[in-house]
Amino acid sequence: MAQWTSAVGAPQLARLLRSQDPRAAELTANGRKLPAYRSLADGVRRLVLEGRVPVAARLPAERELAAAFGVSRTTVAAAYEALRAEGFLESRRGSGSWTAVPAGNPLPTRGLEPLPPEAAGSMIDLGCAALPAPEPWLTRAVQGAMSDLPLYAHTHGDYPAGLPVLRQALADRFTARGIPTMPEQIMVTTGAMGAVAAICRLCTSPGERVAVDSPSYANILQLMRDAGARLVPVALGERLAGWDIPAWRQVMRDAAPRMAYVVADFHNPTGSLATEDQRRRLVDAARSAGTLLVVDETMAEIVLDPDTEPPRPVCAFDPAGSAVITVGSASKAFWAGMRIGWVRAAPDIIRSLVAARAYSDLGSPVLEQLAIASLLEGGGWEEAVRIRREQARENRDAIVEAVHRHLPDWEFSVPRGGLTLWARTGGLSGSRIAEAGERLGVRVPSGPRFGVDGAFEGFVRLPFTVSGAVADEAAIRLARAARLVATGASVEAEPPQAFVA
Repeated sequence: MAQWTSAVGAPQLARLLRSQDPRAAELTANGRKLPAYRSLADGVRRLVLEGRVPVAARLPAERELAAAFGVSRTTVAAAYEALRAEGFLESRRGSGSWTAVPAGNPLPTRGLEPLPPEAAGSMIDLGCAALPAPEPWLTRAVQGAMSDLPLYAHTHGDYPAGLPVLRQALADRFTARGIPTMPEQIMVTTGAMGAVAAICRLCTSPGERVAVDSPSYANILQLMRDAGARLVPVALGERLAGWDIPAWRQVMRDAAPRMAYVVADFHNPTGSLATEDQRRRLVDAARSAGTLLVVDETMAEIVLDPDTEPPRPVCAFDPAGSAVITVGSASKAFWAGMRIGWVRAAPDIIRSLVAARAYSDLGSPVLEQLAIASLLEGGGWEEAVRIRREQARENRDAIVEAVHRHLPDWEFSVPRGGLTLWARTGGLSGSRIAEAGERLGVRVPSGPRFGVDGAFEGFVRLPFTVSGAVADEAAIRLARAARLVATGASVEAEPPQAFVA
């Protein structure tokens, strides 16, 4: 049985190789020109480590790549042999060759856990992309919920589909966005994680393939791994310009995934925003392949640049509701402590999700549902989101300035929305920087947490959770960590520096 889960065509691989810095591809450390096969092998290796070519992706045959890249077949054969020797390629007669990562110490790929409260005083936490609650709107929402609670206290309190008042409010909100929606198309969940978990239980079985953005949200990837899914990564477009639609079409055709999970709006971790044309074409591809498209909208309202006009929701291009399931949440736009999420889908899918819920959590807390309904119906939601945007924008600008100042070799694109910055760490190991950083008092997740099978080793994610002097100090500590990794020194060799807020 073949070990690959997706495939990279010869024209696509040749295009990716040509998009790399030619100086990095052609020169050795002392400036001498590399042999052609070595340059080609190094180019493929970098593409794998950066996640632009997924792990377990079948590479084109030697003759095909030679013709597309304009080199001899002997050069390609030698490059493939070098990659096999280094652990970046595996082959089997009759199945072809597919990308891999070398065996060794396991890289950190699990999800992200909140910082323990007892560590908050000594650690700058850049682990989780979550901000404090926008007041006074949290207090007002809870007070409004308390006044409505007596009406529900006389019931059993279990509402597997969600409170009717909240389902109606969420349906009205979709309708106001230009997506006509009935309450029967909404199920309230315990956060977006609860929504995706319910969809996975209903729509996939252990061992089935699920296509995902590469990189993607770490906790969702881990949830799917734990559910037994075979993850098929699909790299984002070049320069993080939304989705690579030809790559998605090829994966849907070759791997035939039962389901796909994507983040179209201010993608976590990269901040990428898919265009309207990309959304339309991805829905068309999913419908043609019979792949169920699960779209995470949790970042959709965190628009940071006033001149940014987000495209229409992905579900706008699926009016029949046969291909797209939309997931939303109050966690990013309002507060992570308000564990309320939702699913929008065709009524028959919602009925199936609700029926299956009897064997999981039965329903979401009534008080929190009433609080969100109070915000949506009373106009407080828009004001709370405005506060959230202002805070995130201030934090983003502070982090960008601090990283530019203290880590000038790091590369990133400034996102127009969302809560995260995806930074390339100047050729250093993101995992090692994260490890050293935690010992120096700054907690940051490394790139492999957001990839599949060790990809993105040269990246870290920086959330917009701190500002001012704290953002500057976080960058100073990360710069110290990077210096230690670059020199191979120990943490003890770096003298401590005082932090004055």
